[in-house]
Formats: sequence, C-alpha cells, structure tokens
Amino acid sequence: MPMPSVNTPSTGPAGTTAGDDTEFRTLLDRLSDKATADYYNPFTTFDWPPTIPADGLWMSPELLSVHGTGLMDELSPAQLQALGRWESVNFYSLNVHGIRELLIEVTRRIHTTGFELPSEFFHHFIGEENDHMWFFATFCLKYADKIYPDRTVKLPEAPRAQDVENFLVFARILIFEQIVDHYNVHLAADQRLHPTVRHINRLHHQDESRHIAFGCRLVQLLWERLLDRGLNEADRLDLRDYLGRYLTTSMESFYSPAVYRDAGLMDGFALRRRLLAHPARQAAHAKVLHKTTDFLHRIGVFDARH
Repeated sequence: MPMPSVNTPSTGPAGTTAGDDTEFRTLLDRLSDKATADYYNPFTTFDWPPTIPADGLWMSPELLSVHGTGLMDELSPAQLQALGRWESVNFYSLNVHGIRELLIEVTRRIHTTGFELPSEFFHHFIGEENDHMWFFATFCLKYADKIYPDRTVKLPEAPRAQDVENFLVFARILIFEQIVDHYNVHLAADQRLHPTVRHINRLHHQDESRHIAFGCRLVQLLWERLLDRGLNEADRLDLRDYLGRYLTTSMESFYSPAVYRDAGLMDGFALRRRLLAHPARQAAHAKVLHKTTDFLHRIGVFDARH
C-alpha cells in the first residue's frame, strides 16, 4: 500500500494533515538551508597526516567495550591503546556499512509516490552520507589498511506492507544515526584524541544533527500514519519486537572478536560473550540508547515493557 502523495487533497506526506504538511515543509526548508550553509568539500577539508601515532588514544577509554568491567583494570596501558585503536577502526567500519545500507534504502524512495515532499532534503542527505562514507573509509584504509567486513546476520523476514516497511527503514536509519552520534559527540570533545579523530567526529555530528532532526519527525509521521490506517495489536507487537532486536544487535556490533584478536587479546568470542553479559555493559548500552528509546516511548512505538 503506497503512501499518499503530497498531491492528494486530504493528506500530505506519510498521511499527514494539511497542518502537519506545513510544519513538515518548514522543517525541511530550515534543514535544507542549514545543509547549504554548512556545506564543505570533504576531499579538500581533511589534511590527512601520514600516520596517527599508535601509542596515543584513538578512542576515548570511556567508550571502550571493556569499560566498567574488571578487564579494564587487567589490561596494560599498551593493551588499552591497542584495543582503542582497533575499536576505533571497527566504529568507522560500522559507519561505512551502515551508511551504504541507508543510502540504498533512501535512494529507493527518493522521488517516489508519498516521498515527494522530503525528496529535496533527501538530495542533501544522500550527498552528505556519501561524503561520510568516504572519509570513514579513508581513515580505515589509510591508518589501518583495512575495513572490517560487515558481520551482520540478516535473518529472513516475512513480507510486510509497504507503509510498515517504510516505517521500519527510517526507524532503523534513525537508530543507527543516534547511536553513532552519541559516540561522535564524545569523541569530538575529547582533547586526549588525535586532531584528525576529533575532526572526523565533529564534522559527522554537524551533519547528523540535521539528519536526526529530520528522522525523528519523519518516523513520527510514518508511525502516526500506521495508527491512522488501523495497525492491529499483532503488528504492533511485531514492530516493537523487531526494533528491540535491532537495538540489541546494533550495540552488540561494537563487540568484535576480530578487534580483540587484532588488539592481541585471547579468545575473542569468549571475551565477547563475557562482556555482553556484564551488568556494566548493559548499563552503558542503556546510556547510548536513551535518546532513541525515550523517543520511541514518547511517540508510542514502545510501551512500559520495553
């Protein structure tokens, strides 16, 4: 079931009313103007140094997957530096893969029925995300000589109605961007890190702040449209379960046996299981995800059980 076109007299994009249409247009115009004002050429913005010292911090210790656990105290400073270096590369690798996926999904929808209104902003979005993928990939290849492969296990999903699929696509994009932005904000402000690391994260946060503002509004509109057309309880539970699993797997992607191996830590799979079960790590996940889960509760996607 396609989304109503903005040309439909009674409804606007994502099934919005005329009043919502005006509000959404105003937001899109403001974000597009800001994107134009903030535009930079990534190919000339970065002054890539030949190397980034291996004996410095590439990742804030507070963001390491071992933070808050006994292992943090067991590792030597050199081991923590190595772990931070490879977890940094993993973080940027996750960005490369996540951006590739969201670019595919947004490109599928640009200038299609129901997405007429946001398509102008989609052009800014696609261009900026392509730039992001380039500078994250460049960092990985230049300073680590590799991009970690995408290990995400994509389970077969039952076919869903198009409006449900649209909602899930943009909910996944928003979740991905808010998780990444949590790291960006911290890394950009951490004076202990190399200037190139701070620069990448500062620029990414600058753009993502617009994408997140857009994503929050679009996801809310798509959710309201599902409710307006009569989303049944079984489908609501399915969506809640799907997004809950997506939140969990997104955080689990920060625990990489390949990273632990490259950092010289033994038995990466056992270490991953140990860390994921640690209460301190679960608390850390909740901190990273709180903006997302608060938003999903506020618009009614999640309830008290989540």
